[in-house]
Amino acid sequence: MVTSLNEDNESVTVEWIENGDTKGKEIDLESIFSLNPDLVPDEEIEPSPEIPPPSTSSAKVNKIVKNRRTVASIKNDPPPRDNRETQMKDLDVITIPSKDVVMVHEPKQKVDLTRYLENQTFRFDYAFDDSAPNEMVYRFTARPLVETIFERGMATCFAYGQTGSGKTHTMGGDFSGKNQDCSKGIYALAARDVFLMLKKPNYKKLELQVYATFFEIYSGKVFDLLNRKTKLRVLEDGKQQVQVVGLQEREVKCVEDVLKLIDIGNSCRTSGQTSANAHSSRSHAVFQIILRRKGKLHGKFSLIDLAGNERGADTSSADRQTRLEGAEINKSLLALKVN
Repeated sequence: MVTSLNEDNESVTVEWIENGDTKGKEIDLESIFSLNPDLVPDEEIEPSPEIPPPSTSSAKVNKIVKNRRTVASIKNDPPPRDNRETQMKDLDVITIPSKDVVMVHEPKQKVDLTRYLENQTFRFDYAFDDSAPNEMVYRFTARPLVETIFERGMATCFAYGQTGSGKTHTMGGDFSGKNQDCSKGIYALAARDVFLMLKKPNYKKLELQVYATFFEIYSGKVFDLLNRKTKLRVLEDGKQQVQVVGLQEREVKCVEDVLKLIDIGNSCRTSGQTSANAHSSRSHAVFQIILRRKGKLHGKFSLIDLAGNERGADTSSADRQTRLEGAEINKSLLALKVN
C-alpha cells in the first residue's frame, strides 16, 4: 500500500505486511510508470480557480489512485493518536487522494489466508483530510450559506458522522484538555461573517438585529443551554411549523458576545465517555443565528453538531445508561436517512 507521497524527490513510500511484520521502501515515480505505462496521465485536468493546482507528482499519483487496476493509495501523515488508539494499534483506513474523492481501505483475507486491502472510492463536492483547518472546511461548506439569511432565507449546516470523527471539533472549535477554543469553530466563523455582512451598505440600511439560541436534544427531550438547561417543549404552530416553546433568544452585538454564549452552552452540554470515544457528545447541539427586522424574523442559520452514531460492538462493554443513550442517538439519526 502506498502510504505517503514525497513531492520533493517525486517518489512514494510503499508499505506491506510480511509474516506479521510491517515492511516498507521508497520507490520513485518514474520506476512505477516504466513498469506500468498505462498509469501515466494522458491529459491535463483544468484546476479549480479556488484551489491551487497540484504538483506534477501529485497529479501523476492521483492518476494511479483512480485506476481500478491498482491497489495504490495516497495517505497523508496521520494525526496524533490517543492512548487507547495506540494500545489497540489502530490504523487509518481513510485516504483523501484529491479534493473531491475519499478512498476507504478495507482489510480482507483470501481463502489461502493471504491478506490484502480492498479500496473503495466515494466522490463528494469537497473532501478534506486531517490537515485541513476548520477555516478551510468552513469556507467551502457553511460560508456560502451566510448570505442566504440576509436574503430572508433559512439555512442549515450540520456535522454528521461516527463517534470520535471530529464533529464537535469542527463545529465548536479546538480542544486542549478540558478547555475549548470556540473561536476556531464553524459556530464562531459563521457569526464573524454575519457581523461583517451587517456592515455592507445594502444590509446596513435594513437595521437588522442579531440574536442567538443554543439548545440540545438529549434522549428525545429538548433543553435550553443558555437558560440553565431548562426543559423545553416542541410544538407545531398554526402554520404547521415546528417551534421550540420557551427557547431563550440572546441579542448579540459582536463576535465576542457570541463566543461567550458558545462557552456557556458547551459547558452545559451533555457528554460522556464510551469505549469508542473518551469525550463523546451524548446529545445533538443546535446553535442558531437569527436575524430580526423590527421584531420580525428575517433569516435564520441553524448550525448543528449531531451526536455520533455508534456501532453495537463499540457499546457492548458499556453500562446500561450508555447503551440506552447510544440507542436513542442512532434512532434519532435514522430520521436523516429515512428523509
